[in-house]
Amino acid sequence: MGKRTVPAVYQVGKVLSYLAKGPNFKVKLTDIARDLGFHKSRVYYILNTLREFGLVEKDPSTKAYSLGPALIFMGEKVLENLDYRRKAEPFLKELARFTGCTAFLGKVSEGRIYVVAKEYADDGVKITIPLGYRFPLSYGALGKIMLAFGDEELKKVLLEEERLRLWAKRVNLEEELSRFREQGYAEDLREVDIRFSSIAAPILDPARKIFGMVFIVGTFDELTAHFYGPHVASTAKELSKVICGSF
Repeated sequence: MGKRTVPAVYQVGKVLSYLAKGPNFKVKLTDIARDLGFHKSRVYYILNTLREFGLVEKDPSTKAYSLGPALIFMGEKVLENLDYRRKAEPFLKELARFTGCTAFLGKVSEGRIYVVAKEYADDGVKITIPLGYRFPLSYGALGKIMLAFGDEELKKVLLEEERLRLWAKRVNLEEELSRFREQGYAEDLREVDIRFSSIAAPILDPARKIFGMVFIVGTFDELTAHFYGPHVASTAKELSKVICGSF
């Protein structure tokens, strides 16, 4: 804690950060207090105060706490002013132009993938996914990227999700994930939604953590996916440099 910080506010920030970054979306009070080294009564009062503002929710059945819906509205305000949207715009426009698909920038945050920017092709199918839309971490090609480039703990959680679709059988999972890592992108060819195909590639920070991802959605087939994939991966690498300073 810095010299010019307010201890009470600092503790509130620590609790919110813990709920956002913890391994489980819902966490019990005793776990929060233990992991942060705070007294249980202090954490209790902090959580109750945050509930007054909708920043935290309490599950009445499990007595566990999670981030609240008020953060969504705050997040939407942030989305309106994100600098990396401006940085990503020319790259997404070029990707949309080249593929004829709708190109998206997704940001990984709070256990979801948020759509924070998008560009349409002049010709082709326009996919109207709104800004601020949240995908599960396990969704289609996005989930495959999270599996291939995420850590082992995340992999274990994702493999339990029903929305995760993989071409390979589970016995060949590592081979499939190795292919995604080698080629730098993952495909979903009408596996989750029979109307559309998608390709996703990771935006990595200097520590090789997933900041977000670039993905396209369209009506292309498997052969076309092999042609589009390297361009999606190349765009993601460029945005890793521009947004995250990764080289």
